[in-house]
Amino acid sequence: MEEKDYSTDPEWADITPIPLDDGSNSGAAPLATIAYPPEYLELTSYLRAVMAANEMSERALKLTQDVISMNPAHYTVWIYRARILFALEKDLSEELEWLNQVSLKYLKNYQIWGHRQALMSSRTHFPELSAKEPDFLMEMLAQDAKNYHVWTYRHWLVRHYRLWDSPRELEDVEALIKADVRNNSAWNHRYMLRFGPRENEPDGGMVNAGKAQTTPAEKGVQSVVDEDVVDLELRYTQEQILRAPENRSPWWYARGVIHAANRKLGEWEGFVSQFVSADGNSVKSSHAVEWLADVYAETGGHNAKAADMLTLLKEKYDPIRKNYWDYRIRQLDVVSA
Repeated sequence: MEEKDYSTDPEWADITPIPLDDGSNSGAAPLATIAYPPEYLELTSYLRAVMAANEMSERALKLTQDVISMNPAHYTVWIYRARILFALEKDLSEELEWLNQVSLKYLKNYQIWGHRQALMSSRTHFPELSAKEPDFLMEMLAQDAKNYHVWTYRHWLVRHYRLWDSPRELEDVEALIKADVRNNSAWNHRYMLRFGPRENEPDGGMVNAGKAQTTPAEKGVQSVVDEDVVDLELRYTQEQILRAPENRSPWWYARGVIHAANRKLGEWEGFVSQFVSADGNSVKSSHAVEWLADVYAETGGHNAKAADMLTLLKEKYDPIRKNYWDYRIRQLDVVSA
């Protein structure tokens, strides 16, 4: 930021700044004072003054930019800036161009994305999604492919513009998974596109999640599914598992798909068995062992075999979660050999 002395600027001569009150003015010594730079204290003192007056002006807008340049985590200034932009009927496309640069500079700042969502929420300014928006999101994800704030915003964008069936969304997700099959954020987004809540359903990550009358077993199960899409997703997931068998993301994605389609895990028994030798001495994926345990448990009458699989996990392939596997074995009501 180019340094500016607001106290000597004629444009601000009519404003009486409101200094920071950390409690010392009332005689109480603050427990811990923050050593703000003098220029930041000056900026925020003028910010308090214009906010108190509810001023909607070009100078107030510029002031918010100066404050953000020093502290982009200042939540209140972002809210005030958005109010000014709408009050002055500013070109929000220009605001987005400025915001893009700020976002690339401060990758982990979540206030930026709240501001972006406030702008994009205006159907008057953005009746349709510009191609620039997914382009920019991919630019952000190129910096950090698992940036939580970017993915959260992208989830919102899908719901806001009803992009579940957008070819671009699926193409971007596939590109990210191709680049890193362990990108759990991309897998999560893919599931939302294919099987997540639509219409006005509460967004709990799966259908029926927000309905109190729905049993845990029913949550996520689709009332109607496109079986061709289900088969396509399961084939795609198998291809990704073969790339990295010990990667948890596609295994749990497949579980979600099978559950959404109200199918049984047993339909994958043939595929899963290739990762586990018959005697259990050769295992290429601990997730495959757990899958087989669940297959044996769900078919009925094979609890002992399920317990054997869980014992392999407990003793050899995932001992760090020994207590969990013991719990699972107890649930089967058998004693492992």
